[in-house]
Amino acid sequence: MAEMRVGDTVERLDVERAWLVDPVAGREGPGEISVRGGRLESVSWLKGAAAKGVGPEGVLVLPGLLDIHVHLREPGNEDAETIATGLAAAAHGGFTSVAAMPNTTPAADDPAVFARVRAAAESSGSPVELLLHGAVTAGRAGERLAALGELADAGAVGFSDDGAPVKTPVLMRNALLYLGAIGLPVFEHAEDLGLTANAEGHEGVVSAILGLKGWPVAGEEAAVARDLALLAGVLPDAPGARLHVTHVSTAPALELVRRAKAAGLPVTCDVTPHHLAFTDEWLAGARRWSWEAVAGDGTVRDPWADRALVGRPFDTATKVNPPLRSADHAAAVLAALLDGTADAVATDHAPHTDVDKHVEFGIAANGISGVETALSVLLAAVAAGKLPLLRAVKALTTGPASVLGARPGRRGAPRGLVVGAAADLVVVDAGATWTVTAETLASRGKNSPLLGRELPGRVLLTVADGRLAYRDGES
Repeated sequence: MAEMRVGDTVERLDVERAWLVDPVAGREGPGEISVRGGRLESVSWLKGAAAKGVGPEGVLVLPGLLDIHVHLREPGNEDAETIATGLAAAAHGGFTSVAAMPNTTPAADDPAVFARVRAAAESSGSPVELLLHGAVTAGRAGERLAALGELADAGAVGFSDDGAPVKTPVLMRNALLYLGAIGLPVFEHAEDLGLTANAEGHEGVVSAILGLKGWPVAGEEAAVARDLALLAGVLPDAPGARLHVTHVSTAPALELVRRAKAAGLPVTCDVTPHHLAFTDEWLAGARRWSWEAVAGDGTVRDPWADRALVGRPFDTATKVNPPLRSADHAAAVLAALLDGTADAVATDHAPHTDVDKHVEFGIAANGISGVETALSVLLAAVAAGKLPLLRAVKALTTGPASVLGARPGRRGAPRGLVVGAAADLVVVDAGATWTVTAETLASRGKNSPLLGRELPGRVLLTVADGRLAYRDGES
């Protein structure tokens, strides 16, 4: 493969004595794969002596990952990210399909914007599949519905005003009714703006000590409750209505989703790697994982007393919306991932320029550039014994595909370990580490609180639809 470039068909690839994970079959174990002419020619599961010494701490072969929530900034803010750099970043992170949010300039509320974005993806040469969400309201202004039918015909996989919630109950209800007839989900950013205006961080001890205006838990819980009530109300008239709540970050909101699912409502949700593994103490300078901030008896350790504050406070790379929560909410995110309340992990990849981030904390743009570090963060949870490897892989493959309603052979469907299909896979050395730096990130957005940190799980190779998407060491 020495002469291969991104976009070339992978004519020949053999990965021997690796740990294979097939989330569709619910199987993992020692095995080998062969790719010929861009297609997965064989998958062999090793047994007995042949399997000896092969474990999940070595080389992993996974289906290509799917991220249902990224911000690629083009058109309108190409200084922060372009389609080309965003797809390159996705491939570096092991993602072979990504779904871009519509909060661009102009907003993706018209098929012409879709066409422009797809042209940029085509010209990039990347084989990473780009899926598109359409705006719920025209210009994301929250005043009237966008041309939902036209956007659906143009290939939208979902609809969202992300960056902000759907502004009024009337608009949300009408969107659920209309899209219920089409069979596409509303991706809702759950936030009660009346409770969160000018908020700078999670309302709690850390924000109080740092003097930051708090973002209360009720700001998410109330919004989720509103949307679930609206969903239940429209189902008699629109049985195809579907609600997806994105980047859920609090225990009460997750419990509402859990109960709604148990009651049979067609609701799904995702959580982010940063709400799983980071906590609000990172705003004060802590850099320990969320599970390290909880004592054996379940109490949250004091970062000041534990001398956990090893970084500088007010790092704007930790400013996100919804904000990083306290460790008990991070534990609830993990529990929701384990019990299936959270269907997927989505990165909410939000690259920004230094101009937008290197400012006073309160006025800094919200967001973490996270598509390249997501897999490593989950592998850190796996290594800590907090998350089974198979569950982590499902949350990055079959889980997000189910949210989109993707079926085998359809856009957004994992294709990886199916013999005869176009190869769609990522090869990862779980035992190797890599250091997050501005130079190692392919994204134009360098706004990550993980800069300078050594992470587990080095992506060696990403193959998308039978073509080379990323290879370790490629320029």
